Amino acid sequence: MGRITAPFGPQHPVLPEPLHLNITYEDEKVVGLSPAIGYVHRGLEKTAEKKEYPENVFLVERVCGICSFMHAMTYCMGIEELMGIEIPPRAQYLRVFYSEISRLHSHLLWLGLFADAFGFENLFMQYWAAREKILDLMELTGGQRVILSSCAIGGIRRDLNAEQIDTAQGVLMQTEEELKRINPVMLNAYTVKQRTVGKGMLSREDALLYGAVGPMLRASGVAQDLRQTGYAAYRELGFAPVVETDGDSYARALVRVRETCQSIELARKALERLPEGEAAVKVKGNPDGETMQRVEQPRGELLYYIKGNGSKNLERLRIRTPTFANIPSLLKMLPGCEMADVPVIVLSIDPCISCTER
Repeated sequence: MGRITAPFGPQHPVLPEPLHLNITYEDEKVVGLSPAIGYVHRGLEKTAEKKEYPENVFLVERVCGICSFMHAMTYCMGIEELMGIEIPPRAQYLRVFYSEISRLHSHLLWLGLFADAFGFENLFMQYWAAREKILDLMELTGGQRVILSSCAIGGIRRDLNAEQIDTAQGVLMQTEEELKRINPVMLNAYTVKQRTVGKGMLSREDALLYGAVGPMLRASGVAQDLRQTGYAAYRELGFAPVVETDGDSYARALVRVRETCQSIELARKALERLPEGEAAVKVKGNPDGETMQRVEQPRGELLYYIKGNGSKNLERLRIRTPTFANIPSLLKMLPGCEMADVPVIVLSIDPCISCTER
């Protein structure tokens, strides 16, 4: 048998992110690999030290456009803790609403890309047509289609009126009906099952050993989701994590499919139970001390370390995104698979490299 080492990425038709893997093959079988990142470093953490802390809300949103609201929310939660700010209940519920439509947007984008990886162009377009409704909803409620800029230190920058709430409920209901129609097409397709069931296996023990987070971890049978900690208003909304046990590429897809429905339910609950009152409080002073904040991003645990020194500029901002935690699992998932399985398995972790490198 011949052994060769060939690059996968950083550019690949199936992979929308610049992830580079040096993969060693024996004939058509993967026997080893070495991940390499570092193609899109932007210096955002250093930039955050040079800008005044309120400006950084807009900066951290640019870490990742797809989950921009959650980056802003995590940062705001950290600053609010350092400054002893208690935000109004209405803002807590609105943060859940914006978080869940962002998660829905992210999962629908991934499901479309996943369908495209199998050559299902029509299914790809149907998922993205559903995603368009969510983007329109984000524009209606937050003012922007992708980077919302609706979160602020002290609460929410953009409150919702009764007409917007009614429209949002209608859009979410329509999206739920569309997903009930197209999700079975994805999950029951012969081609999808042939290329995902039993592929890219990650056991519960290995998921914990390699530090996997998010849908990857839950697809391996670990019921861990930071929304269980009850930040924002999740404690009042009866949240329970979506868990599958097979630990393969199909299970990871199934977790995301089920989470789209869960996100719709949580967003609708947040709007139905939205308390009256203000959506933000005024903020005075500067942050002092250090804190660590964690939230559940669409891809998994997002971690922010923030250190203030009593001035308008932070002493340190450090971010760890979920893709950085999930890449090591490829060292377990890829060896033993066929060359043709590599793109689908890599895509099953939903990598976001610009998020990872900043």
